[in-house]
Amino acid sequence: MQAEEISARAKAGVWQTISEAIKGTHQDFTRLSISRAVFLLAIPMVLEMLMESLFAVVDVFWVSRLGANAIATVGLTESMLSLVFSVALGVSLSTTAMVARRIGEKDPEGAATAAMQSIFLGIGVALAMGIPGMIFAHGLLHLMGADQMLIAGGHRYTEIVFGGTTVVMLLFLNNAIFRGAGDASIAMRVLWVSNLINLLLDPCFIFGLGPFPKLGVTGAATATLIGRSCGVVYQFWMLTNGSARVHLTARHLRLAPDVIGSLIRVSSTGVLQFLIAHTSWIVLVRIISTFGSLAVAGYTIGIRIFMFIILPSWGLSGAAATMVGQNLGAKKPERAERAVYVTGGYNAIYLVSIAAVLIFAPHLIVSFFSADPVVSNFASDCLRIIGYGNLSYAFGMVMIQAFNGSGDTVTPTLINIVSFWLCEIPLGWFLANHTGLGVDGVFTAIPVANTVMAVISLLVFARGRWKLRRI
Repeated sequence: MQAEEISARAKAGVWQTISEAIKGTHQDFTRLSISRAVFLLAIPMVLEMLMESLFAVVDVFWVSRLGANAIATVGLTESMLSLVFSVALGVSLSTTAMVARRIGEKDPEGAATAAMQSIFLGIGVALAMGIPGMIFAHGLLHLMGADQMLIAGGHRYTEIVFGGTTVVMLLFLNNAIFRGAGDASIAMRVLWVSNLINLLLDPCFIFGLGPFPKLGVTGAATATLIGRSCGVVYQFWMLTNGSARVHLTARHLRLAPDVIGSLIRVSSTGVLQFLIAHTSWIVLVRIISTFGSLAVAGYTIGIRIFMFIILPSWGLSGAAATMVGQNLGAKKPERAERAVYVTGGYNAIYLVSIAAVLIFAPHLIVSFFSADPVVSNFASDCLRIIGYGNLSYAFGMVMIQAFNGSGDTVTPTLINIVSFWLCEIPLGWFLANHTGLGVDGVFTAIPVANTVMAVISLLVFARGRWKLRRI
């Protein structure tokens, strides 16, 4: 009976934590138990990412009904927009780190100042990238290899997407402010609101349902822009009404060059960090393409399944970044370090469990995505081989985000250069072309690179210089 009571209390505690995480909490993450703090931060981050992934799947589902040119328009535009995303993510890293540090220092005014300066910086960068992209949409599509028919039917999609660059940037940055402050539940609700609106409007604008105009692929961009804009309006409402930990008021509407300078210094290497990862992915695809379109299709399916499966790990890694920033601000570096190891342990438990499925039953997962036996075999090999690196990847990804959370974006950028450019790409090329592994050689390079990343990260993290970082 006593065992049953303990079990019931444990279950009640779990559900209480989940409920608190979703509703939002004003707990002090520099004092709360580390395990509870990690889960209160990670749960809404995971749910936020799940909605973003669902949006991507549904968006492609509707656009695919318009034919190959529409799909190609979206693909080409998104490949160009990846540069914008890299910049947005890089600036978001510095924003989260600086806001988290000020919150940990119990300096809400400093957090609000950092938040507003990141918004100023983001708007400036977005306008510099978005306006030329909108004006030269025709030329950019042509540069990407689009034919005249595709350009004629898809240029307005590209114009709207680049015209909404400021909205994209603000969506990223404002959510980075919420995460750094510990308001991960607000960031979650923002993306749920914006993506649900987008999901509802997508078929309406694409196919002209009811009173809506039939815009085709342009309708997809229109729906996305409206959904994201609603999300940004909701963000500013939360930032200005006093219910979030960061409260923006009229007095914050002034430039602080020193703060902007710090943001630029941290975010510049953060941008490079994401560009390194993105370009390495492009090169791997290029190597695989020499083995035919079926190999590329298999890799695409396999890697997308893997990226979806590890969404909880990104939530845990994001929680580690916030914990590091806030605890360093509270002058508790040992607690920050312990939080990273605890988070890495939880991540390892999850990813090792996933690895068991990927290694022993990859075909079971792939069968839901492809009926082609050749494509399925490539995808299954991809998942199985990547699965062998899950244990090391579990710690590596947490360590990388821990460095970012401390404001040290240089270290993870250098680690990415070593693991991706100096290890993964040359090893993948060599194994694919100079051994009998073929495509499996490229797949093998991925867990090897992840292991290199984890080992270097652990060694550098243990040295503790990140604890001395000032932002």
